[in-house]
Amino acid sequence: MEIFYPDLTAVREVIVAGWAGRDAADVQHHIDELAALGVAPPSDVPLFYRVGYETLSTAPVIDVLGGQTSGEVEPVLLRTQSDLLVGVGSDHTDRESEAYSVALSKQVCPKVSGRAFWRFADVADRWDEMVLRSFTAERTPYQEGLAASLLNPLDLVARWEQREGRVFGPGSLMFCGTVPTLNGIVRTESLTVELSDPRTGSVLSHHYAIRELPVVA
Repeated sequence: MEIFYPDLTAVREVIVAGWAGRDAADVQHHIDELAALGVAPPSDVPLFYRVGYETLSTAPVIDVLGGQTSGEVEPVLLRTQSDLLVGVGSDHTDRESEAYSVALSKQVCPKVSGRAFWRFADVADRWDEMVLRSFTAERTPYQEGLAASLLNPLDLVARWEQREGRVFGPGSLMFCGTVPTLNGIVRTESLTVELSDPRTGSVLSHHYAIRELPVVA
């Protein structure tokens, strides 16, 4: 399968789709996970959070403030001038600020993306078969689930366009939701995220380390 390496510096809009599960029970599971951290339930599902495009990072190391952050594997949908591409990334989030503002928690951490993408049209007919996985340090399994558990990326885009009254145009990038953790949300020194195609054996993968900066006052 052909791999693309788009110029992510051309991205001018980053959207994080939250509560994007296709099955209501799975969505509730994620809501319950976050409720354990003090996060209020969403006003609607899915929700679309806007974050600054300067937060998008492909770096091998990201800096975060303090030790209350964690990432989660997500498909990443990118509209270029000529194509609709899909990759894999991590919606790295500040869990402490998430307890009182999910929107703020999304903005204060880098939004991590791998550099490699597939053409969405090349995998659209088997999208539900795609597998999302993440691993913490020493490749300990952290998340695993099928893309079928999430709203289809094209459905998410259609819903976003309807709410915004404009198109998901070139330079737009969307994080398309995550799958539940295997044993709860944890802090880790690094995270590996993967999007795999079982039918072809192709895998998109990105690894990054998390450097915690001290909180001073």
